[in-house]
Amino acid sequence: MKNFENQVAFITGGNSGIGKASALSVAREGANVMLADLKENPEVLREIKSLGVKASFVRCDVSKAEEVKNAIAETVKQFGSLDIALNNAGIGDQGMIHEKSLEQWERVISINLSGVFYCMKYEVEQMLKQKTGGKIINVSSILGQVAEAGAAAYVAAKHGVVGLTKTAAIEYGTKNIRVNAIGPGYIETPLLKDMDEEKIHALEGRHTMKRLGHSEEVAKAFLWLASNDSSFLTGDYIPVDGGYLAQ
Repeated sequence: MKNFENQVAFITGGNSGIGKASALSVAREGANVMLADLKENPEVLREIKSLGVKASFVRCDVSKAEEVKNAIAETVKQFGSLDIALNNAGIGDQGMIHEKSLEQWERVISINLSGVFYCMKYEVEQMLKQKTGGKIINVSSILGQVAEAGAAAYVAAKHGVVGLTKTAAIEYGTKNIRVNAIGPGYIETPLLKDMDEEKIHALEGRHTMKRLGHSEEVAKAFLWLASNDSSFLTGDYIPVDGGYLAQ
């Protein structure tokens, strides 16, 4: 029997990068998958379904609480439960604090921080209702532990995700709901697609392994945190960073 046979995984930002890799990984282990993103990608859905599981898409802007609530409700309507959640949707950030527009600040915070809160709120509500518990994994960042000039909103949001994760773990530790966070280093995802070769090389050099990470490497951490192999972990922050934070 596969590790996640008959379980249901809800994944935000599931069309690409870490979200897509995680969706494919959990599907290979038998889970049915609900992808939540801004636009449907039929190719990704076909790829997941080819693994012999059920997969569906729900449009969801995580910065809007009502859309998140509806996405969770649709997941339960289609699949019957919610066992695993990966709160992964996020955007990047650029600009020094004095140059950053209020609109840019609010957009990053609304997606990267408030979006995680909205997801956890409605995921936990469902997990409490079904009485079987569940696993929630939030995608923070190495910048959830350290700072970087020019990314104040992103840094603030990702630090906040770690705090939310720890708080939720304390609140629901006796309810069979485990909540953990992953802190990826710089990963080869669409967030970096517009960077020139020189900047990419500089990012590679910040990791002790002198390379960028791959989405599949982060997905392996997600699988472990979603499995019973990590049954005594909650409220933890797991870096997947090629040694970035060790320096």
